[in-house]
Amino acid sequence: MKKILVFCFSILCFGLSAQKYSVKIGKLKYGGGGDWYANKTSLPNLIEFCNKNLKTNIFPEEDIVEVGSPEIFQYPLVHMTGHGNVVFTAQEAENLRKYLISGGFLHVDDNYGLRKFIEREMKKVFPEAEFVELPFSHPIYHQRYDFKDGLPKVHEHDNKPPQGYGLFYEGRLVSFFSFESDLGNGWEDQSVYGDPESVRQKALQMGANIVTYAFTTYQ
Repeated sequence: MKKILVFCFSILCFGLSAQKYSVKIGKLKYGGGGDWYANKTSLPNLIEFCNKNLKTNIFPEEDIVEVGSPEIFQYPLVHMTGHGNVVFTAQEAENLRKYLISGGFLHVDDNYGLRKFIEREMKKVFPEAEFVELPFSHPIYHQRYDFKDGLPKVHEHDNKPPQGYGLFYEGRLVSFFSFESDLGNGWEDQSVYGDPESVRQKALQMGANIVTYAFTTYQ
């Protein structure tokens, strides 16, 4: 039933229903002290970009959803970001696992310093799996917009190239982890970081690819 719910949301998103704003994106609220609330203008800007350029009908504001909440099953895509510690309880890990197995999708965007925490906590969710780097040929880089060299670089932190990692369950990509890219910062209002518009557009285009992939690859 939960798989059907997520699938229906993905269909509605791409305009097969006449109702405006037929789907929402969730922003993950987690414990541990990390700033899950970072990048306040990011998702609204990404949603606006998708609605304008992909003709989606996503509600203009994200919903805040907790890891262990049954409400998480309402969202085909949940976005997670932050800089600091992340802690999932056993109940939260089980709920997130059920959500992802049921057809949901988790995008984790490293705002800086998130990697060691998210890798540790996602082991609670999928002890049998781990994040693996995706090849540049993976479809997530080739949706509406083509990124032949993988993730765009938005902000520099440790002089490392951007990398995209995937977590798979039974062959299906259930979570995408954007690392050393800072996509969410690129989605922010231009006044926040003063990034060139060309950089912001690349970040938004890659974000749109993630949205498209999450909404259309249900299995």
